[in-house]
Amino acid sequence: MRWKFSSSIHKRMSSKELMSVGGGHCGDARLLNGSGKESTTPSWRLSLPHVCVAVISSFLFGYHIGVVNEPLESISLDLGFGGDTMAEGLVVSTCLGGAFVGCMFSGWIADGVGRRRAFQLSSLPMIVGASMSASTTNLRGMLLGRFLVGTGMGLGPPTASLYLTEVSPSYLRGTYGSFIQIATCLGLLGAHFLGIPVKRIVGWWRLCFWVSVIPAALLVLFMEFCAESPHWLYKRGRVTEAEIEFERLLGETHASVAIAELSRSDKVDDAEGVMLSELIYGRYCRVVFIGAALFALQQLSGINAVFFFSSSVFKNAGVPSAPANICIGFANLAGSIVAMLMMDKLGRKVLLLGSFLGMGVAMALQVFAASSFRGSVSWTLYLSVFGMFMFVLAFSLGAGPVPGLLLPEIFPNRIRAKAMAICMCVHWVVNFLVGLLFLRLLEKLGPQALYSMFASACLIAAVFVKKNVVETKGKSLQEIEISLLLSP
Repeated sequence: MRWKFSSSIHKRMSSKELMSVGGGHCGDARLLNGSGKESTTPSWRLSLPHVCVAVISSFLFGYHIGVVNEPLESISLDLGFGGDTMAEGLVVSTCLGGAFVGCMFSGWIADGVGRRRAFQLSSLPMIVGASMSASTTNLRGMLLGRFLVGTGMGLGPPTASLYLTEVSPSYLRGTYGSFIQIATCLGLLGAHFLGIPVKRIVGWWRLCFWVSVIPAALLVLFMEFCAESPHWLYKRGRVTEAEIEFERLLGETHASVAIAELSRSDKVDDAEGVMLSELIYGRYCRVVFIGAALFALQQLSGINAVFFFSSSVFKNAGVPSAPANICIGFANLAGSIVAMLMMDKLGRKVLLLGSFLGMGVAMALQVFAASSFRGSVSWTLYLSVFGMFMFVLAFSLGAGPVPGLLLPEIFPNRIRAKAMAICMCVHWVVNFLVGLLFLRLLEKLGPQALYSMFASACLIAAVFVKKNVVETKGKSLQEIEISLLLSP
């Protein structure tokens, strides 16, 4: 038996009975512990290990995004498609196509087998795919391996966002949510560092793929010892197990109140299933539209064009690409750490607004540098590089970490997994299109026009956030859900 905790709930209690557990004040976190002293918040030590294991999936996401950046030229030469830009583009974009496929089914998988099993399922194609890419001798094997890795990447991040939102104490949800972005940054940095010797050591790129098998295997193993999402268990009618998991995550003192809060939202929205039509044009369409639009605007800002093609930009500026990419990674990491510290103080909306405005200013610098360029390596090229660093830093302060945290917060428990799947599908489609068309549009339109489009998308995103995004800082998931469901 996996659970060793005692529980006071042995059957599914009614909403009224559960409400009485919390004295009718479910949102009040101030309870008395066993010694008679007031305990205001659950201990962070209980939930932290579960969160750290979950973000291994985000580390893998970042690693596989960056793993082909430096080695791509060596891969193309070793596998016999050197100089074929279409084949090189496929090595990158096939992974994104796989992510779209994995993401399409992520909500149904996470709801069907639970969050823990969904994490483990996401690891399996990443293990198999990375092994295929590491050992292949031709382009076909590389593309199949990248596609399999992509399916795991498509399943892992939505599940991580769901899981962290559902297992985190409300006062730490923003901080823990930022761990996703930090882990992604560490994955990108790890890929860049490991890729440094690739041009000096023959076949080094194969090791870059083999290394990723280790964290994927650890995720499968460690998830066996992690708590299942109490929200998922409650939705499945397994209330006793949900309370046990709340005890593991929040402590026994806070478990009853957490169950009572779940009952409050269950009382407001008591239906068991959700139809896809409800998400697209039914009662939930507005909140799903806000989530999908946030992810679309995030990608239309041009951030992944920077991540995918930064080596080419630095090469044109006469800057060594490997150290410059590492500096980009550190800028991303530094901003993510600041966002983690500020998320539960300033709030999600303030960080999103400031981030998109900062990204717009950074892209404006790129436009100015492009319009002032006179055909030689001059101050304008270095201004462009500075603008890129500023753009990544601004992104990591809000536009990067906030959407993945905010959307599971504003989606009701009943639709959370499936709504996240829809929004992440939009993310991957726009991501794929930006990656596919960036170099072609850069060639046809020129940097000035293209960067102006990215800057405009950032400003549109800021206006959209101002008008449509609600602040969720410090509120329990049930308080957010009830306020949104009862609002006109």
